[in-house]
Amino acid sequence: MKFLVDRCAGRRLAVWLARQGHDVLEARNLGPDPGDSELLRRAESEGRVVITIDTDFPKLVHMGGQGHAGMVRLPDVPADRRIALLSEVLTRHTSDLGAGAIITVKGGKIRISRSES
Repeated sequence: MKFLVDRCAGRRLAVWLARQGHDVLEARNLGPDPGDSELLRRAESEGRVVITIDTDFPKLVHMGGQGHAGMVRLPDVPADRRIALLSEVLTRHTSDLGAGAIITVKGGKIRISRSES
């Protein structure tokens, strides 16, 4: 699976994903921050699932109508728990992500918003 890991999600998470055999692009390696809208455009054009703790990405999708290739949001997940929770998401919901779902892990619960298209 292909991912774009937002700066705020952390390098450890990106390294772990790469070690699991995934194609990982880290936003921090792209130079100066181009902004969330541009990152989302790039992820969509390359078929990458965005991983973030930021709340702006879903706003761009739901209110701004911007396209995407799937998203995992970890808004209140401490850095030391992100790998374990993302591992659970990938084990249980890879097909949802492949179909462009937005998965939010908050308060220990996983919520899936499936694409309407």
